[in-house]
Order: sequence, then structure tokens, then C-alpha cells
Amino acid sequence: MARNEIVANDSKQYIVVRIDNERYGIDITFVDNIVRMQKITRVPKAQPYFKGVINLRGEVVPVMSMRLRMEQPDDVYTGASRIIIVKMEAAASCGLTVDEVIGVVVLENSEIDRMNNSKDDKQMFINGIGKHEGQLISLLDLNKLIGEIEPE
Repeated sequence: MARNEIVANDSKQYIVVRIDNERYGIDITFVDNIVRMQKITRVPKAQPYFKGVINLRGEVVPVMSMRLRMEQPDDVYTGASRIIIVKMEAAASCGLTVDEVIGVVVLENSEIDRMNNSKDDKQMFINGIGKHEGQLISLLDLNKLIGEIEPE
């Protein structure tokens, strides 16, 4: 019986999103909401990847572009574009723009290759690569991705 409990704890759920032509996984425990694209109010003197803020049911939520944060071309919003609202432990919510939400996958620890810290700007936000049904999914380290964003 104890063996089954250990196996059950060896898996995690990830929201899989598409940014450009790559798939990324966001640990579902940090995902508060997924909303359709809406008007983002620009904030002056913010980092270039910080798109602005949205009003989500009376709460002002900062929104950042995943594309710009990972030094890719600027966002082109489509009907599939979404804002993923993530909430870290003590921090306020933050929105992440993505090209598309693909779905939810469950990855066992054996399906994840952990990454060493890289100096490459794009890879420093990735803490592992998951393998699911023949697809590779880059698993995002949200602490590094949104760590610098503290708009007032």
C-alpha cells in the first residue's frame, strides 16, 4: 500500500501552452485562472517584456509577455491567445500571455529530465524537459521567470 502512495506522489500536472512553435509546461499548482485575451493597460517605465495590467474581477493583475521575456518576437494575438494567471506562494498574481493553451498533462518523475542552470537567457527559465506522447515539453521555472516583476 505504501508503495502506491509513493508512486502517486511521483507525478505532477502541467498546463501545456504553446509559445511560437514550442511547448511549455506550467505547474498546475501555481495556475489560478486562464482568461481570454483582453485589453491590457500599458504602464510607463516598465520592463520591455511587461505588457501592462488587466482588471480581473476588480483585482489589478500585472501581465508579462512570455515571448518577450524569452527574447522571441513580440506577441501577435489570435483567438487562441490566452493569459495564464499564476499565483506564487506569497506574491501577488501575475498574468502570462501565451499563444495557445494546449491542455493538461500528467508527467511522472521518470518522464522528466532535470536541467542544470544555464547562462542562456532562454534556458534559464526552464528547470526540466518532460516527455509526453512523443512530444517534448519545456517545464518553466516560474520563480525565475517572474522573479523580477514587482510592479507597484
